[in-house]
Amino acid sequence: MSAILRTIALDGFRWLTADPFLFCVHHHDRYPKGNDQMGPAASLAGRAIGQDFSGRDGWSMYHGDVVPGFPSHPHRGFETVTIARRGFIDHSDSLGAAARFGRGDVQWLTAGRGIVHSEMFPLLDRDAPNEVELFQIWLNLPSSDKLADPAFVMLWGDQLPQIVSTDTAGRRSEVTVVAGAFEGRRPPAPPPHSWAARPDTDVAIWNIRLDAGATLRLPPAAGGATTRRTLYFFEGPAVTVDGTAVTERVGLAVRAEVELTLAAGDGPCELLLLQGRPIGEPIAQYGPFVMNTPQEIQRAFVDYQRTQFGGWPWRSDDLVHPRERGRFARDPDGNVEERDAREP
Repeated sequence: MSAILRTIALDGFRWLTADPFLFCVHHHDRYPKGNDQMGPAASLAGRAIGQDFSGRDGWSMYHGDVVPGFPSHPHRGFETVTIARRGFIDHSDSLGAAARFGRGDVQWLTAGRGIVHSEMFPLLDRDAPNEVELFQIWLNLPSSDKLADPAFVMLWGDQLPQIVSTDTAGRRSEVTVVAGAFEGRRPPAPPPHSWAARPDTDVAIWNIRLDAGATLRLPPAAGGATTRRTLYFFEGPAVTVDGTAVTERVGLAVRAEVELTLAAGDGPCELLLLQGRPIGEPIAQYGPFVMNTPQEIQRAFVDYQRTQFGGWPWRSDDLVHPRERGRFARDPDGNVEERDAREP
């Protein structure tokens, strides 16, 4: 019996996922040089500014009009896990938290009862192109935690376990653990009300890299057949999964209760693994709100109109931090962690 249960088309940048995940977005933009405002040093003529998802010339402005990205917008009832692979993301939110992160850093944000945040992509390099690549994964919350206190957690890239193995020919495989455990190694904890924070939900988020010809064995999920496991093959010429050759970008729902062997083809490849025990509750979603019933969605709109989920404490809806600022995080209590030295 094959370990592959079905394939999932990866059309566009929004990928289908299985419960407890809602979806996964893969943004990969090759922006030009940055201008003085940290936007693209290129004409924006012909773009639907404020709603530009065109991918024209290899990049989009999204909802930004000067700097690409997503100005302030609300969420309720779920979590976002944002993995910054290339470039930088400037975050600010209604809790008073702020950050600039990149270089493999991960931001984990529990919306809970409601949060407003912005996610902008500052183009810091004036002299060379600015490549931005990220995953944003929407992870659902059970009904018991949909109105939990919102929370902001930064997982810096150097805090994430990277499990590397090398075969006798020097071919490497590497697993970066964002959630869950691989070979007994775990990253820092997610927010306290996350589905991933519960010991029995078997949530895992792994980035897998294989050199050409390298192999890797993935252990069975701790939850066995009750866990759902999906592999997304998004980079490289080919990979073999449980003996089946895959040569196109595709998602693969696989049996979680069996060991799985991955083997790269003639070039290096990368996969993203999402895994977890389903929440198994009804889902009602409208835009940025994910609840269990239509009535709860209506209540979310009323609450947002009434409270603005705490309001917006920043000077603009599309805040970007100073160009010379390094990676940092300011938590809702005002404590600041600097990860890079500022330029003089």
